[in-house]
Amino acid sequence: MTRARPRAGRLRLAAVLVLALLVGGLLPARVAHVFTLDSTSMLPTLQPGDRVVANRLDRPGRGDLVVFRDPGGWVRSGAGEYLVKRVIGVPGDRVSCCSRGALVVNGARLPEPYLSAGPASALAFDVTVPGGTLWVMGDNRADSRDSRSDPLGEHGGAVGLELVVGVAVLAWGDDGLRAL
Repeated sequence: MTRARPRAGRLRLAAVLVLALLVGGLLPARVAHVFTLDSTSMLPTLQPGDRVVANRLDRPGRGDLVVFRDPGGWVRSGAGEYLVKRVIGVPGDRVSCCSRGALVVNGARLPEPYLSAGPASALAFDVTVPGGTLWVMGDNRADSRDSRSDPLGEHGGAVGLELVVGVAVLAWGDDGLRAL
C-alpha cells in the first residue's frame, strides 16, 4: 500500500502538468496573439520590428489599433498576411476627407494627435461605413495601404469584421514596452 500512494501522487502531478500545458497553450491563443510589424505604415506609433499583442476579446472602436488579415492585395510582397491599422470609422459612420485639412467623422473634425506630419490624406473621399465593417487607416498616411487604397474592394475599402483578429493593446520594441 505504501507504493500506491507515491504512484498516485505522481499521476496527479503529471495530470496537473498536462492540464497546465494545455491551458497555457490554448487559452492565450483564444485571448491574445502576438504579431510582428513589418511595415512603416504605422509610424510614428509603431516601428518596423515592433511586436504587438492583439486582444481577441475586445470589440474594436474608433481610434483603436486593430490587427486583421489582408482583405486582398494590401500586404506588400514578402510581408506577412496580417496588417495593423487605426480604426477611423465604425459601421454607420460617415467618414470624409479633407474638409478643413482633416478627417471628418459624422460632421466633426477628428483629432489625430498620433499623426507626425503631412495631411490627413492626399486622397479625398466621402464614405459611409457599411454594417459589419471598419474604415481603417495607417498613421503614416503617405506610406499606407488602407481603406482609401481599396475603393473597389468587397466593402468599398472597409475591412470586414470577420477579418479582424483583435485590438492591439500592447507593443514592444527597441524603445520598450508601451500600452496602445
